[in-house]
Amino acid sequence: MLIKSILLSVVLFALVMLISQTPKYYYGPISDHFDGTRFFNPGKPMDKGFVDLIKWRWTRQPQPWPVYSDLPGTDKPPLRVTGNQLRVSFVGHVTVLIQTQGLNILTDPVWSDRASPLTWLGPRRVHPPGIRFEDLPPIDLILISHNHYDHLDLATLERLWHRDHPRIITPLGNDTLIHTRIPEAKVDAHDWGAQVAITPEMTVHLEPMHHWSARSPFDRNRALWAAFVLATPGGAINFVGDSGYGNGDYFREARKKFEKFRLAILPIGSYEPRWFMAYNHMNPEEAVRAFHDLGGPRTLPTHYAAFQLADTGYETPLRDLKTAMQAAAIPEDCIRPLQAGEYWWVP
Repeated sequence: MLIKSILLSVVLFALVMLISQTPKYYYGPISDHFDGTRFFNPGKPMDKGFVDLIKWRWTRQPQPWPVYSDLPGTDKPPLRVTGNQLRVSFVGHVTVLIQTQGLNILTDPVWSDRASPLTWLGPRRVHPPGIRFEDLPPIDLILISHNHYDHLDLATLERLWHRDHPRIITPLGNDTLIHTRIPEAKVDAHDWGAQVAITPEMTVHLEPMHHWSARSPFDRNRALWAAFVLATPGGAINFVGDSGYGNGDYFREARKKFEKFRLAILPIGSYEPRWFMAYNHMNPEEAVRAFHDLGGPRTLPTHYAAFQLADTGYETPLRDLKTAMQAAAIPEDCIRPLQAGEYWWVP
């Protein structure tokens, strides 16, 4: 116990000494979710900090995960999908290839082996990506929801930029981070409520999401997080990269604003222990609530079976999702989990 106390004191001292070196990714006016220095969720103060992180890491009881294994197969998407057809391919974790209206769109693309600032340490994927990088069609648009390493992978963005020069849309502050690695990248950084016209057939909306951001202990909430809505003639697509449920108001407000969604992409994993993870990550039962809040659209679950980021077991999210769906009498074709490498032509 004495050793633990000493180690914790050392960590806290280092935090205090280095706090003056905290990077600032964004300068702008104060708003209802930005205090001039940091972003926050209005009316939902975060009650877990760095000390709680250390406590969880010190006392964690992770459930079983497998060692690395190949997938039964990988997807080879078509070059384009035109008109109102909608094809989604699950690459893994939160990376999804969305093909519609002649556009190829990637969400939070991660092709790296680890969700970490280091190539030799940190959470390592247990399956390869569901699409081989060389099988990716030309990417037109990338959506980055926030800056956690399992969502903003600079190495992958650099590969995609040099190959395809895609447009990148992300919340405020993340452009600064991306430009440190790829100065020439075309990055549009916007606040909640912004609308970005991509083509006459598609507009991207940035909407509130209940989360937080950090790349280290010293840049907490210096960049914004957001959900995205793709408005198209074939129907609206709601992409949520990471989110706690909160009280569900962000989902209900999205339904009120957009009325009807053709597809929702919602995270369901990395949710245990609840005392620490509830603010950050929905569990499957809460994801089912979000499904209802959004009006019951067809839903693609994500954020499972790739990186071990919490105490949640490898098979637990899909098992708990099935239980939650049965309890809510949701038909199986409404919320459809995919294995990495599988795809879905969404009706």
